[in-house]
Amino acid sequence: MVPTKVLIVEDSPVQAQKLRLTLEEEGWRVLWAADGQEGLNAARREKPDVIVLDIQLPTLNGFQVARGLKADPTTADIPIIMLTTRDNAMDALTGLEAGAIDYVPKDAFAEAVVLETIRQLREEAGDADD
Repeated sequence: MVPTKVLIVEDSPVQAQKLRLTLEEEGWRVLWAADGQEGLNAARREKPDVIVLDIQLPTLNGFQVARGLKADPTTADIPIIMLTTRDNAMDALTGLEAGAIDYVPKDAFAEAVVLETIRQLREEAGDADD
């Protein structure tokens, strides 16, 4: 299945809106959750094709959300891209161990990297449909 629905879990409305506009320009439907618990609930309810997840969130942090998603059979297969200001190696390792397929530090290139990761997922899904 080609990814068409993206859930952004980000507590900064400005950052979420910026990423949302970029993704919508690519034709994806974008959902937004402003905290960890809301993100977990939205993922279970909406079953997005991919989740862009911040780490520093109210209620549950991104690591907790990722572990919760991977432990739930209804959301375990949804790819998670962590997008965060936390750019040290231990956090990246923790994010990948929690189930993220990519760990992207928030910098000048972050949106482009997220976009490229989602495009690659789309291409892989398209190849699988052939």
